[in-house]
Amino acid sequence: MIRHIVLTKFKPDTSEDKIAGIYAGLSALADKLPGAQNFTGGRSESPEQIERGYMHGFVIDFDGWDALQTYADNDEHKALGGQLVENAVGGIDGILVLDLDV
Repeated sequence: MIRHIVLTKFKPDTSEDKIAGIYAGLSALADKLPGAQNFTGGRSESPEQIERGYMHGFVIDFDGWDALQTYADNDEHKALGGQLVENAVGGIDGILVLDLDV
């Protein structure tokens, strides 16, 4: 299984409602794509407080690398990813992505 982890440092003027809308779209996409499941996302509530500005994140599990690639190539994913980039501090520089084979 591949765990897709995305952390975002949103611009200060990006509302929680806007972020929730983007995450809702990603969750709906994960629900309908074969091999994708378990979307979880939101704002950090870590007591350690070492997010370094990356206060929001989400995780999606994929059955394998092919399922992750199907997600990456999906037009809806590209549009939602564009919204993440548009609202992140520094664009793509405000986004971290890790894909772990778990």
